[in-house]
Amino acid sequence: MAIQKATNITWHQGHISKEDREKLLGQKGVTLWFTGLSGSGKSTVAHEVEKIFYERGHASFVLDGDNIRHGLNKDLGFSPEDREENIRRIGEVAHLFTEAGLITLTSFISPYRSDRQKARELANEGDFIEIYVYCPLEECERRDPKGLFKKARAGIIPEFTGISAPYEEPENPEIRLETHKNSVEECAKIVIDYLEKKGII
Repeated sequence: MAIQKATNITWHQGHISKEDREKLLGQKGVTLWFTGLSGSGKSTVAHEVEKIFYERGHASFVLDGDNIRHGLNKDLGFSPEDREENIRRIGEVAHLFTEAGLITLTSFISPYRSDRQKARELANEGDFIEIYVYCPLEECERRDPKGLFKKARAGIIPEFTGISAPYEEPENPEIRLETHKNSVEECAKIVIDYLEKKGII
């Protein structure tokens, strides 16, 4: 779906580099890519991390799956092809935000390894941090904050990740969170500690 249709276009390089913007903001521009099943806690942890960034004076923004589907990706459904395009677009947006020097947090199920890899390949070395928000399917289904698992089990929602559509677990994520064992605050601290260790914040 990512075929180049436009012709006669030229990339324009500006005078200000990513490093210039990072210096202005006093931080490193990176993408924190939260992935996991529905109900695993991706958005909850991402927003907790964003809150810590704000309190510390870091410029960041959360790109949330449901929110993006209200606007930028409102034309996409949940077929494998639409899921691929959904993540392709978000990968591009996250890359732009990262180049702007922001700390970008994406919260998407992003079930396919190949799609997450394509998003990673847009970034410079060290600018993409995959965060696997692990929670057993049974616990996600027990939580069911949006009632989606119940609808999926009833056949109301087709192609639902974890039930009738696959989720491919990350093989080598930079960070693995276990939200069934650790609190939101503890998970956020794991992310912050990693970023501090790497000198990102």
